[in-house]
Amino acid sequence: MILGRERKPLGVEPTRRDEERMIMKVIFHEAFYQVYSSDPAAAEGRMEAVVQVVEPVVEFVQAEPASSVDISAVHPEHRIEWVKRQGVYEMAALAAGGAIGAAQLGLEEPCFGLIRPPGHHASADSGWGFCYFNNMAIALEKLKRDGKIKKAYVLDIDLHFGDGTVNILKNSGYATVHNVASHDREAYLEEVREEMARCQADIIGISAGFDNHEDDWGGTLGTDDYREIGSLGRTAAERNGGGGFAILEGGYNHEVLGRNVMALIEGLSEVSTWQERG
Repeated sequence: MILGRERKPLGVEPTRRDEERMIMKVIFHEAFYQVYSSDPAAAEGRMEAVVQVVEPVVEFVQAEPASSVDISAVHPEHRIEWVKRQGVYEMAALAAGGAIGAAQLGLEEPCFGLIRPPGHHASADSGWGFCYFNNMAIALEKLKRDGKIKKAYVLDIDLHFGDGTVNILKNSGYATVHNVASHDREAYLEEVREEMARCQADIIGISAGFDNHEDDWGGTLGTDDYREIGSLGRTAAERNGGGGFAILEGGYNHEVLGRNVMALIEGLSEVSTWQERG
């Protein structure tokens, strides 16, 4: 059960009425409900808190594990073996595969990857902050190798600097990574506005950490601000004639996480469900 509600099996074909209510595809897998570690990103109830809010208006698309080829394109063998020794390889590979799925679908329509473990603190050969593989880097490298993109832009809105993504992509020659630095709400949003106004890329990937919310660790942003950030990302992608997607990074207050994810999804899709939710 999800907080007292029946789980809807993934892969069930939506009815026509369901399709009329759906605003976005969300990459997900029921395996992400598993508590795979003792860290806050793996906490019980975290995924359920998001699913409970977004389930009525999104279409879940099942995540598939990233292949060893896709993972090894970013991480050396000794890092992969270390992750295996921690007993989390299957979960980390599934998260990376979920990011790939979100990026691939994002080339055609906005998409959100509801995945864990997070990845933006994972460098090629190391990691911290609850991260094992760098989901964003693996996804973008896959698109680049497959000839789907020439330029990529990563907007990291997590409370914490995504050092792993920077370390991996800074010398790639095709990707720009921007971590929003301000801790003042208005300055933060203006920074995002300015970045999105000058962003030029075939795809925009948002490392969507929600721990900067006013009721989470950072205490900076309101729920509506995530809606604006999503809208800014969508507008920039449309201007560039490219794609856009977001994947879950941080966000640890289960009471607000679902609403914050929904707000970002609404901004990315340019659809408000506020009236529907009452």
